[in-house]
Amino acid sequence: MADRPAPRKGSSDRSETDPRVTIARRELGSLRKEKTIVLALALQLFIAAFSSFLVVGLVSLYDPGQVDGYEVDVAVTGDAAEDLIRASREVRGVDAQFYRSEETAMRAFHEYRATGVDAVLVAETNDDRVFVRAVAPDSNVQTTIVVVQLRDVVRSFERAERVDRAAHLESLPLELPPEASSSPYFGFTYTVLLPLLLFLPVFISGSVTVDSLSEEIERGTLELLLVAPVSLSDVVDGKLLAAAGLAPAQAALWIGLLELNGTAVANVPALLALVAAMALLICGLGAAVALLAPERRAAQFLYSVGVLFVFGGTTLLANGPITAASRLAIDSAGAAEFLSVAVVVVASIAVYGGVRRLLARVDVDDR
Repeated sequence: MADRPAPRKGSSDRSETDPRVTIARRELGSLRKEKTIVLALALQLFIAAFSSFLVVGLVSLYDPGQVDGYEVDVAVTGDAAEDLIRASREVRGVDAQFYRSEETAMRAFHEYRATGVDAVLVAETNDDRVFVRAVAPDSNVQTTIVVVQLRDVVRSFERAERVDRAAHLESLPLELPPEASSSPYFGFTYTVLLPLLLFLPVFISGSVTVDSLSEEIERGTLELLLVAPVSLSDVVDGKLLAAAGLAPAQAALWIGLLELNGTAVANVPALLALVAAMALLICGLGAAVALLAPERRAAQFLYSVGVLFVFGGTTLLANGPITAASRLAIDSAGAAEFLSVAVVVVASIAVYGGVRRLLARVDVDDR
């Protein structure tokens, strides 16, 4: 009985080990050597792990009135000072005191250490109109906080004036939008922090795809890979599997860390599906760019410009991916948000199909 011929060295059985999985593992292993990628992942991990602390700190920068224990003392003077002081009582963290003249108010401002006056508001009536002039510290860390608080006082005063004078107008002006009563921490968490953690891994994954394919083509290692019993489609699929699969895995971890920090996130399966679809779409575009423009710098530039157009275009949509992610997370999504997720999924499948067609026309030997 004749012996069976020994299998060729380097050959593999697809039923045992899919070459795409092997290439994906190789890609993930090589990412550990990329300091930029590791640093980006560590930064995202820090943001997600300490989200509660960061939210308090970042919100306090643009809305200092939400920080307990800090109060801005304002010297108010002028013939409309009483109305301005009354409006300032609606603003949290502001203590407005009346001064008889602008000179005494400015003297108290310049003698801050003794008086504690942080700013001056001068409200004077001219031609039946109230003009408010503000004086704040110059080139000081305290300036940002003081200016934001003064802005809120002036806004409160403007609303009060519009209400008082509406009865004397011949035609009613447009009504002001209702004042938001929700916590700024809530808005910042779900409109800034959560989309950042969900979509930043997507763009990093796309960049990894472009860089990996371009590097393989530039160094000639792609031809060496094709000597093995794998096709170009297997190589690209493996790289897409590693890069696009990394984004939803990160998103799931970030959501888990947000939950541990007390931030509830609803519709997690839909969010992960959205992130996975966006990752496949962006990574597919990145792979197409790398195959059409194999020079590394040119490919990265084209990818960056393309991502800006894609990202900018989605922000113009009323129910784009970012808006959909925020509404899904707070469990206020309607049919439009779920439709947005479905559209992204269909678009990602179409992009992947386009990449597969492009692979059939690409000749690596000419690169």
